[in-house]
Amino acid sequence: MNQALPAKTLSLGSNESPVENSRLSILCGECHRNIKIIEEELLVKCYQQGSDFVLQGKASDVEVATRVLIELYKLTAQRSGLEESKVYQVVNNASEAKPDDSPFERVQAPFKQVVAKSKAQSTYMKSIDKHDVVFGVGPAGTGKTYLAVAKAVDALLNDDVKRIVLVRPVVEAGESLGFLPGDIGQKIDPYLRPLYDALYELLGVERVEKLIEAKTIELAPLAYMRGRTLSDAFVIMDEAQNTTVAQMKMLLTRTGFGSKVVLTGDLSQIDLPKGTYSGLKHALTILKGVKGIDVNKFTGKDIVRHPLVQRIVDAYEKHDRND
Repeated sequence: MNQALPAKTLSLGSNESPVENSRLSILCGECHRNIKIIEEELLVKCYQQGSDFVLQGKASDVEVATRVLIELYKLTAQRSGLEESKVYQVVNNASEAKPDDSPFERVQAPFKQVVAKSKAQSTYMKSIDKHDVVFGVGPAGTGKTYLAVAKAVDALLNDDVKRIVLVRPVVEAGESLGFLPGDIGQKIDPYLRPLYDALYELLGVERVEKLIEAKTIELAPLAYMRGRTLSDAFVIMDEAQNTTVAQMKMLLTRTGFGSKVVLTGDLSQIDLPKGTYSGLKHALTILKGVKGIDVNKFTGKDIVRHPLVQRIVDAYEKHDRND
């Protein structure tokens, strides 16, 4: 052990409440995989001595690792194992949290409780509560669309709105609707599938289908929004980077009384024809500082998928900055 670095011993058990070996095994993971994740992500050394853990590293990193081990041990009470994604989530949350931080925002949907997994996600959820128009901008995997759908479901169930309108521009990697098989419903279905999936997970398939049939939930391509005024509605525009300037203006001016509009997008994945300026990029420039509008920006650090995804996004962002 490197004596140049301070060390701290964490005892998970006590005489009144001794550690259970089965839970200790779950905490450490197969071949101590969970401990290795903690070491790699938090830049500490972690040595197990029975029910004690000796943590070595910078004092601030050791404190974070201590919170991670305590939280993970609490989770082992379920005795169902710890998924690798859950370990990374706990590490990320502990890294961002301060001892006096308030709990992250959460939404209770019928089929699932949705809890913000990072400080950025929590701020985004609060922003949706406070503003009429909210932009969520950043790379894939940061929860922009999923959290917006969760907030929409919450608003609908609490009677804050009368309907949910989910919109996407039909522009994807050079394909056009005319070349896809089927009627218009079948053509747009693949573009709206991520929104369907989020709704199914939160409300259940049967309830979602009934709400769609009753037009309480509407899923539509952006072109269908022209000429409408959306009152008492929670509107989500996904993939907003693939709107033109005119389309973005058109959607934003559909906002009616009692409505909330959330627009999500990733400026690094624009699929518009060459030479076409992104409506999202344009809106972020001209609407800055407008009362009632808020912009939430996510980075690679906010990705809640596999940590490799975060490193891939960081590599691409670094390459783009150097070009």
